[in-house]
Amino acid sequence: MRLIVGIIIGCALTVGGAYIADTVSAAGAKPVMVNWDVVAKNLDSVTTLARAGWKRIAG
Repeated sequence: MRLIVGIIIGCALTVGGAYIADTVSAAGAKPVMVNWDVVAKNLDSVTTLARAGWKRIAG
């Protein structure tokens, strides 16, 4: 159980760190590290796929 919680916390810290780094660097002339529009689109497609799968399983 601790392993799963650790993985979830590690992923959240990684994504949060990338977001903070991009937010801070957006004020400067550096290019952003992550294209957040692509991330949002991919997350939406995964969410839609998961909901469709759940509806299929749940009946």
